Amino acid sequence: MADDAESKHGGGKNGKKEGLSGSSFFTWFMVIALLGVWTSVAVVWFELVDYEEVLGKLGIYDADGDGDFDVEDAKVLLGLKERSVPAQPPSPDSEETIQPAEKSYVESEHKNADIELEEEIQSVLHEALHSQPGEKHEDVDESINDHWQAKEEIHGETFEAPTADDLLRELENEMPEAYETPDSVQKDADFLADDLGAVESEPYEAPVSYEYDMDVEKTVTDPEAPGDSELMLEDDTEHYTDDRVHGDYNEDHEPKHEKQAETEDADEIIEDFDTDKDLSVESKHTEDVVATEPEESEMPAQAEDYSNDDLVGKSEKETEQDKTEKAKKKKKPKLLNKFDKTIKAELDAAEKLRKKGKVEEALRAFEALVNQYPQSPRARYGKAQSEDDLAEKMRSNEMLQKAINTYDEVVSLPNVPSDLIKLSLKREADRQQFLGRMRGSLVTLQKLVQLFPGDTSFKNDLGVGYLLIGDNSNAKRVYEEVLSLAPNDGFAKVHYGFILKAENKIAESIPYLKEGLESGDPGTDDGRFYFHLGDALQRMGDKEAYRWYELGYQRGHFASVWQRSLYNVKGLKAQPWWTARETGYTELVKSLEKNWKLIRDEGLAVMDKKRSLFLPEDENLREKGDWSQFTLWQQGRKNENACKSVPKTCALLERFPEATGCRRGQIKYSIMHPGTHVWPHTGPTNCRLRMHLGLVIPKEGCRIRCAQENRTWEEGKVLIFDDSFEHEVWQDAGSYRLIFIVDVWHPELSAQQRRTLPAI
Repeated sequence: MADDAESKHGGGKNGKKEGLSGSSFFTWFMVIALLGVWTSVAVVWFELVDYEEVLGKLGIYDADGDGDFDVEDAKVLLGLKERSVPAQPPSPDSEETIQPAEKSYVESEHKNADIELEEEIQSVLHEALHSQPGEKHEDVDESINDHWQAKEEIHGETFEAPTADDLLRELENEMPEAYETPDSVQKDADFLADDLGAVESEPYEAPVSYEYDMDVEKTVTDPEAPGDSELMLEDDTEHYTDDRVHGDYNEDHEPKHEKQAETEDADEIIEDFDTDKDLSVESKHTEDVVATEPEESEMPAQAEDYSNDDLVGKSEKETEQDKTEKAKKKKKPKLLNKFDKTIKAELDAAEKLRKKGKVEEALRAFEALVNQYPQSPRARYGKAQSEDDLAEKMRSNEMLQKAINTYDEVVSLPNVPSDLIKLSLKREADRQQFLGRMRGSLVTLQKLVQLFPGDTSFKNDLGVGYLLIGDNSNAKRVYEEVLSLAPNDGFAKVHYGFILKAENKIAESIPYLKEGLESGDPGTDDGRFYFHLGDALQRMGDKEAYRWYELGYQRGHFASVWQRSLYNVKGLKAQPWWTARETGYTELVKSLEKNWKLIRDEGLAVMDKKRSLFLPEDENLREKGDWSQFTLWQQGRKNENACKSVPKTCALLERFPEATGCRRGQIKYSIMHPGTHVWPHTGPTNCRLRMHLGLVIPKEGCRIRCAQENRTWEEGKVLIFDDSFEHEVWQDAGSYRLIFIVDVWHPELSAQQRRTLPAI
């Protein structure tokens, strides 16, 4: 009983209390609850805490996009949870390929950031929660944002457009020691030789049509705009076309995000790909690429492991460690001036909208900032990027022109960080090229060189700009200047060698092309340089040519050692010689062979005219001799004037759209006189097959080799071969040889591909 009495009063054995009874606990609970309620009422009533102020500051650290700062956001900042990003199609403005050196730099930065991140987060949160009203936190340590960016790249997340840090990292990669190689492009950029329906298209004629493809899909655009120059490519020997450089939003192409669908990545929207906000027509400085639909995409076979090839004196494998070290030593970009740092929170909020793909909202936000702070370079650059993104989304040339103008405005503002000037001008030049405004782009590149005369990467860009308008002499001067400043610049060497070869200085071109490729420098590992080096060696009788062709094949630039076309649709049947049955074009072959005399007679009548319509071959394919052609269709377009001279032949062909509609080929007469030798060469694309109808064939002395098999022509008979394979012609007869050439689409191309593949 005594124990019971004691326990009722809260006692216990040994005189110790065991705790409060149920009723006592409830009483204390009610007291504390009432105190809490009245305290809350007092806080609200007397406005002891400015909740909006606190929440506004914490909103900067909203990581999960729910509009506030909570436990989930803290987990993201502490690295305990991955940042969530709304799923959306990758944008050409956002996709980015991280090179080995770049990637290792990002990863190492990420690891170092992890060590310090927790302490930084705690200090930032403490400052935000305990600051007095009116204090600003725009100068919060930028390392957190840097860490987020590195983490996003490591996890492969993509946003509507890259951040300024992304773009600058890409810009830094353009430096001689670390800028990216071309496509894609482009990359390409994918990523062309003709100005496509541009508002300010500028036709040009040049010894060499040079346009980069940035590693992206290998295609050439179709010059549809009146007045545009036409590239009549018999082969790739002296013609370069950039898949990435030309195009505009009026073209009927579906964007396909790569960067290099059948390639890699960048920030332009070109008919076959888009490249990022970095010009880099040459050094593959791009990030987005827009390509045609998957079945239309063109790309070389996958590259094999070539790191041990004895032809490469300075392989990527050997220099990877050096590049990594250089990347680590690079300073972080300076995109904000002193004023912009005071409005960093507002800039970050607008940029966050852009990265999330809310392009219209981002544009409104940046426009408001520009109106409020007209002297802010970063706000205006964000406005330009948003207009750029919106132009892509709307496929609007008008909006893209606004972006170009805004990029130019950035540079005119006071106190613009040099890194921001570089990014703005490079992107401006890149977008100008996309619209086909090559001369406007050239002016922008010249401005870059004037502002940063010691930066050879900009000079390299300028050299490519000259090549794109066919001004080889100025391009040559620029590369000579680069090589005087940086004698080992591999990028300058391959381009200088290319120019020498275009001038038919074959022997002089070889060391530059070879040393440039052996350097392993970014921008040099491009199929066209392997192509031209091999071709130059062949013309000098050097069998080492096939070693370089083999290396080009191993690196994925060629479909095989023998099939070296650069503008290809993968997966198509590949063989040097074809039969009519294999092509499926038996009706066309029958019609040609049945009417061969009619075709011959009309051709001879043209030859007999005093003013010959046959024009000499002008692609530097002949070692010696006389070879002329009379073209009826080019790139799927009928030459009406030419057909007036051979009306029956043209009427006959109108029934066969596989020939007349082949926008990657020609229909023409070809006459070759005795003593002619045509160098070994390859056509530009695997998308066509070539038919030769014999019209006037000498009994002996004429032959053609395709790959490793020789054949001869017969009058009234059709030979069919794939001219993307190496072929060579000898005319050692005593009289002329006349044939009729008809190019047709590769039979395995779909109807959609035939409609949409760019012309060559």
